[in-house]
Parts: sequence; structure tokens; C-alpha cells
Amino acid sequence: MLKQKSKGKVYLVGAGPGDPKLITVRGMECIQACDVIVYDRLASPRLLKYLKPGTEKIYVGKLPDRHTMKQEDINQLLVDLSLEGKVVTRLKGGDPTIFGRVGEEAELLYKNGIEFDIVPGITSAIAVPAYAGIPVTHRDLASSLSIITGHESPDKLDQSIHWEKVTNATGTLVFLMGVAKIGYITEQLMKHGKPPETPVALIRWGTRVEQRTITGTLETIEAIVKAADFQPPAVIVVGEVVRQREKLMWYEHKPLFGTRVLVTRARAQSSDLADRIEELGGEPCEFPVIETRESTDPAAISHLEAALQDAGQYEWLMFTSVNGVEYFFTWLKKYRIDIRQFHRARIAAVGPRTAEALEKHGLFVDTVPVKFQADELLGSLSASLIPGQRVLLPRGDLAREVLPRELNEKGLIPVEIDVYETVIAADQDEQTFELLKKRKIDVITFASSSTVTNLLEVLRRMGIEQPLELLEGVDIACIGPVTAKTAKECGLEVTIQPKEATIDSLIDSISETRLAKRSL
Repeated sequence: MLKQKSKGKVYLVGAGPGDPKLITVRGMECIQACDVIVYDRLASPRLLKYLKPGTEKIYVGKLPDRHTMKQEDINQLLVDLSLEGKVVTRLKGGDPTIFGRVGEEAELLYKNGIEFDIVPGITSAIAVPAYAGIPVTHRDLASSLSIITGHESPDKLDQSIHWEKVTNATGTLVFLMGVAKIGYITEQLMKHGKPPETPVALIRWGTRVEQRTITGTLETIEAIVKAADFQPPAVIVVGEVVRQREKLMWYEHKPLFGTRVLVTRARAQSSDLADRIEELGGEPCEFPVIETRESTDPAAISHLEAALQDAGQYEWLMFTSVNGVEYFFTWLKKYRIDIRQFHRARIAAVGPRTAEALEKHGLFVDTVPVKFQADELLGSLSASLIPGQRVLLPRGDLAREVLPRELNEKGLIPVEIDVYETVIAADQDEQTFELLKKRKIDVITFASSSTVTNLLEVLRRMGIEQPLELLEGVDIACIGPVTAKTAKECGLEVTIQPKEATIDSLIDSISETRLAKRSL
């Protein structure tokens, strides 16, 4: 467990090559423990969501033609922050010891008597080729590996690289940061003995949604790079192992490869959906536009308490959402009401996830409708519903009136209680917002009507006067017909709607749509 000390400390952390799940456990601990994080553009911005509230964020990233902050200033910044007694995490792409200039940062910390840890990361030299289907070593093709900088100017490269020794020293050569010098690098390799037909691959933004790979030979790759306008950052792999790509491409074959998906659900509910997107090769961008919380309206709370105290009078408990389940038990605990007081009640739920949530509390439902919608529930229960039965409906403040209206029409007595309320999320991720503005979002998912209306409202509050124009051309994925109807009424074109109103079915429909587009 990392603990803050009276004197500051710096963690020099490798973030891995881009996929946020490739960070080490130790690296994640450092992110979660720090007071200040100093990060660059090669570290996934999605790692920032794991910061504790109030953590200061300082971006010091570099672009090929512009440095946000000089290295010397970054070194001094780490010293100054730690001298203020702060725990600082310096988050660097890849591994900090491989062309990451960690030695310079650590040396200045040492000179100033500041404690530091170096936390290794997965280097892009091995991870990026792996994500492109290229193992950097192979029993039959390459038993050794060289990692070489390609960032310097040709005269500096000649000073730091002994081409006559490097060229044939190992089976595989990996150049980092060498796209702009690809012509000079291939020229030197051929000049010093590498056959012109030696395979070469360049992988841009490896392990990320933007990953792109081009291949050629030492003789042809420069022209291919120019024709494709291939830009940094990229890893260059030279050697026979490149031929393995034809058989071992795995990441690029995932159904959501190259797809960035905006997730609008409340943060507490978004993890399952985000995990499925990542599993299928996509990049989830969590942009919660709703938050749920316990009901705050005094009248609603008074009604809720009275309804729960009357627990023994209900013949049915009907749940329409996971939120309804969880908040229901929160109120039971608050009022110290034993679930056994509902001994007369049978239990019904809309959707398998709602049923699973109930099972975690030791309750098993009598029925789940074939179609996972509230208005389908009564059809599946028609033989068991008797006029005069009392039905408790623990729901949210924005729940539709279809279910209580139909219960009334059948002669039952519905008692609605607002166990939670839905509000517009207060804080939005600026980096995800920038992706939206730059039209780098491919799919937007909506799991409820409130996420539709709230996204449009959030965008207006963030300065987008015409949010519908911003979302043109983006695939709109709605979990069910009710949500889709709301989206259409708001002016959105719904392009993805699953057969069943479940997260699994929604993901399947998104995957089918994206695969179809890739095959065109």
C-alpha cells in the first residue's frame, strides 16, 4: 500500500504502450495514490479516471513539432512538486527506462535528496508488434532482439549507432520514433549488409483504437510510408518475424477493432459495457450524462417510508431495473426493515440483469418476460395476477407510467415508490468531449431515454449550440424501442437497435454493424 509521507516522493511510472489495461498493478497503485500526476501524450488518458478526487493533473506531452514543456523543465517540475510535500506520479508511455529519459529525471531527484521509485512498464518495442501479430522473437526466425532509437538526426544517429555492428547483430531490429528517418534507416541497413528484401513493418499507435500497420521491405518501405502519409508515433520492426503477421494477426480481427464507443450510462453502471467493448477490440469512452442517487424529495421519502412499513400487505414485488433493486435494499437497511416482512409477496423482474441483482440478495424471481421491457411483464404474468392484489413498484423518479396504468386496468393496486432519482451528471471528461468535437467517436450507446435527452443537454451546457449537427454520421445505438423512440423524437437517426433490450444484445448488434462497415 502506497502512503504519503511528510516529505514528497516521486513515482516514475511506465504506463505501457497505450492500452490502459497493460499498465502494471504497481503502476496503477501509484496512479491511485498520488496528489499530482504529470503525464505525456503516449500515456493513455483513460488511466486518469483512476485518480483519487482532487488530484492535480499536469500535461507535459510532446508532439513532433512542438514541446509542451522542455525536458529540463519537467525534471525541475518534479523536484518542485515533491519539495511541496506532494506525492507525484510521473506517468510515461511504454517503459520509462527505454528512451524515456527517466535517468535524467531520477538524477535530479537524487541530487535534491528526494525519494523516488522507478516502476517499469511494458515497452512498446515488444507490445506494439505483438498487437500487430508480430512476435519479436521466434524459435525458427529470430533468437535475439535489438531496440534502437530512430529519433535523432542522421548525423546523431551515426554517432550513437554503429550501423556496421547493429545491422546483423540480432535477428530482429526494432526502431522507436523513427518514422521521419525511415529512408535513412533502411539505406544504412542495406548499405551494411541487410538484404533489400528483408521484411519491414511500421505500426502506428499500437495497442490503441487508432492502430494502423503497413508492411514492405527495406527496398520498398520508404515509398510505401510516403504514399500512405504514415505519421508518427510508430514502431518499426525489421526482420523475418514480420512475415508472421499474416498468420498471427489477432487484434485487428476483433469485431470492434478501430471503433471508439461513447458510453453515456451512469458511471456506476458503465463498467460492464466498457469491459465488453474492450474485450471485442473497441475503445470505450465513458461520458456519463446521468447520475442516480437516493430520492431527496421529502414527500417522496415520506411516501416511501410508509409503503415499506406496510411490507406484509403486498402480494407482488416488481422490479424494472438493477438500480431499483439496489436502492430498494438501501432503504430497507436505512429503515431496518427485514426482507422477510415481504413474505406474502411473489417477485417479478424485467430483464436478466435485474433478476441477477435480486439473486445476489438471495431472492429468486418467479418470472422474467421474454421481451425485456416493463410493458411486457404483465403479459408473462397474466395467469397469476388477481384483481385486488397489492403490488409494490420500487422505481426511479423518471420511470414510465405504463406498468402502473396497466396494473390499475387489471384491477390490481400498484404502489409506486421512488427509491432513486436521476439527475444530469455534474462532471464531464474533457478529453472525451474533445474526441466528440473532433468527430472521433464512431458509436454512441444509449441505455435509457434519460441518457438521450441528458446527452443533448450536457452538450448544450458545454457550448455546443447544435448538438444534433455534432452527432451526424455517428452510429446511434439504443438498447430498446422506448429509448429508440426518444432518440428519434429528439432528432437522432437510430442506426443500431438490438432484438432484445439487453447489454449483451446491444453489444452484438454494434459488432455486427461495425463488421459490416469494415467489409464494404
